[in-house]
Amino acid sequence: MRTLDAIALILVAIGAINWGLIGFFRFDLISTLFGVNSALTRIVFAIVGIAGLYALSFLGRDRDRDRDTREAK
Repeated sequence: MRTLDAIALILVAIGAINWGLIGFFRFDLISTLFGVNSALTRIVFAIVGIAGLYALSFLGRDRDRDRDTREAK
């Protein structure tokens, strides 16, 4: 696994945990840590969002690998 892939997955997990906390307990961990609507909070949210979009590319890569292994047999 490439380093960028691992970082993206960690950031997506952080985002998922934060959304779970918001959904279950109405508690926004990121805003609590970095301040409500602060510049740093918005940067963290933006980076997590970009990581989520990047993680969508994993779906296409998995399908390409599956197809390549089937064709090789």
